[in-house]
Amino acid sequence: MQFLCFGYLDEKKWATLSPGEQNDMIDRCFSFDEVLKKEGHWAWGNGIQGPEHCATLQFKDGKVVVTDGPYAETKELLGGLLVLEAQDRAQAIQLISRHPGVQMGRWEIRPVQDITPMVRESEQRRAAKKK
Repeated sequence: MQFLCFGYLDEKKWATLSPGEQNDMIDRCFSFDEVLKKEGHWAWGNGIQGPEHCATLQFKDGKVVVTDGPYAETKELLGGLLVLEAQDRAQAIQLISRHPGVQMGRWEIRPVQDITPMVRESEQRRAAKKK
């Protein structure tokens, strides 16, 4: 089962670290990612650029409205995404609890939903409409 894990960074806490401490934390996080890979729990992961590079899209008054930046104000920023392979939610929680990044901000863990049946049903409906 896959779990999407959102890692948030507490910017104020991060700013209190020296450059050496920041590099040490980064190295510890990447080292733990290697452990996840070796244990077969790593499916995919990557960092995310800051909110200054964000665009938010919203459907309003019959059209798509694009706004620069994130939709909500927050003291944390979404720093990365990680997709884990885990037996269940409890194991996903246990794995992320060991990740050094949890010391720098909160993590959100959500199960990935297999939408294959929904896609197939949609394909059938769309094919039927073409006839």
